[in-house]
Amino acid sequence: MKGFEKYSRGYFMPPVECNDWVKKEYIDHAPIWCSVDLRDGNQSLIKPMSLDQKVEFFKLLVEIGFKEIEVGFPAASETEYEFLRTLIDGDLIPDDVTIQVLTQARPHIIKKTFKALEGCKSAIVHLYNSTSLAQREQVFKKSKEEILEIAVEGAKMLVDLAKETDGNFFFEYSPESFTGTEMDYALDVCNAVVDAFKPTPERKLILNLPATVEMSLPHVYASQVEYISKYVKNRESVIISLHPHNDRGTGIADAELGMLAGADRVEGTLFGNGERTGNVDVITLALNMFTHGVDPKLNFHDMPKIIKLYESVTEMKVYDRQPYSGKFVFAAFSGSHQDAISKGIKYHKANKLDTWSVPYLPLDPKDVSREYSADVIRINSQSGKGGICYILETNFGLDIPQKMRETVGYLVKDISDKEHKELTPNEVQSIFLENFVNLKSPLELNEYHFIREGELFKVMLSTKFEGKINNTLADGKGRLDAISNALKDCYKLNYELTNYVEHNLESSSKAEAAAYVSVKFGNKEYWGTGIHDDIICASIYALISAINNALKDNN
Repeated sequence: MKGFEKYSRGYFMPPVECNDWVKKEYIDHAPIWCSVDLRDGNQSLIKPMSLDQKVEFFKLLVEIGFKEIEVGFPAASETEYEFLRTLIDGDLIPDDVTIQVLTQARPHIIKKTFKALEGCKSAIVHLYNSTSLAQREQVFKKSKEEILEIAVEGAKMLVDLAKETDGNFFFEYSPESFTGTEMDYALDVCNAVVDAFKPTPERKLILNLPATVEMSLPHVYASQVEYISKYVKNRESVIISLHPHNDRGTGIADAELGMLAGADRVEGTLFGNGERTGNVDVITLALNMFTHGVDPKLNFHDMPKIIKLYESVTEMKVYDRQPYSGKFVFAAFSGSHQDAISKGIKYHKANKLDTWSVPYLPLDPKDVSREYSADVIRINSQSGKGGICYILETNFGLDIPQKMRETVGYLVKDISDKEHKELTPNEVQSIFLENFVNLKSPLELNEYHFIREGELFKVMLSTKFEGKINNTLADGKGRLDAISNALKDCYKLNYELTNYVEHNLESSSKAEAAAYVSVKFGNKEYWGTGIHDDIICASIYALISAINNALKDNN
């Protein structure tokens, strides 16, 4: 691809080696979470949320379990200001939730921000200014010293105004475009800000290190975070926070490696909504921990509800293959995958396992309110017999015999292939019913009567073939054998009854039974199924259905 020569790596490695994070295997505890859906997420929408939508979304975030929620940039617009005042004046902020507001390091904006916060029970005032080489040279045209002074003066003003304003305030500072800043200079700015805020272990400063634009492989960001975490002043009084974006598609990896590198806190959004390619997706981060056996301290159990509200207020759509939440993330179309999943689920149920290890499913769909039958096994031309029969069993109670599964599987796959579409569980059931169950053409059961004579059963069988009723008397070692002999005698049929299986139909509201019969005509086997509240009648229907399939195939 032409033009690659004009690009250079715009990030800076730390001046000393910082790779202790490599030695850690996994994240063993949840970070402090901060949702920025109502600020970063909202400002990236084509149509920003209304006041009522913001309030609704805020309540959802509280319900999920966020204890820190950035609610906006109150000095940026009247709408932002009004939303903040609505939360405060309407007493909509729970006592255990701290709201966060954003402000540039500019005096008039800082003053308006504190005015909007008057009377707030608990708020984080988030101060930022850009420190990157590109921003300093191209946008602000200021020296390192001048940029550092902007940060320090902003911090001092926050401290002074917090003392003068009614409310309980904490502080956060972000060297915006951190990833494009020389690391030794970024540390100088952070240390100067720490000196200005004078945090204590009881009242810590949040030092936020944003990947405002992803510029490197994730391990570089981790080394940058570790450098600040190791060398920043008064570390015991500082909360290291991350704010990754997703320009290179590695926002999740940035956050996870950043946590391994010493970060205590993560700012992100639901489903990764944010500027350009988005912010880091908190749902994915949290459920990644969950699937490692770590409590993420956020509750995403009712994922359908979360998706519905999110899509309603943002007018965005959750991508079909978004991790953990997308429409198809649990879906298996491949036959081998379906077979492994269905066997894995049965194995877990049979052995009553406490730990989850089903093949191809890193998360139990039920933990996010998804159903196996509707979401996991999806039927199309690539599906296997195991998946198709799993649908019939889990949805309709039909436990198809192993020897019959290939016949059923090929039929359903062939229909899906010819119609070029995925088949719903109800469509799969309809195909099965139409082709195997209680078939009445060309041969139809009319009535039957049994008499037992010693070890034999004698039957008087009445059937209809192509509109003509025929009555036949025959006997056999069992009831089905007697029926079979009667059919052979009446219609001069030459077949062998090769398989018979029956079971109760537990999914039915009635006390029904299902019977499965195969008959062999020559070298070919044909299957039929009978469903009835009488198992004898079900078995007769199954035999006649199998014979009907043979007769249709041979005409």
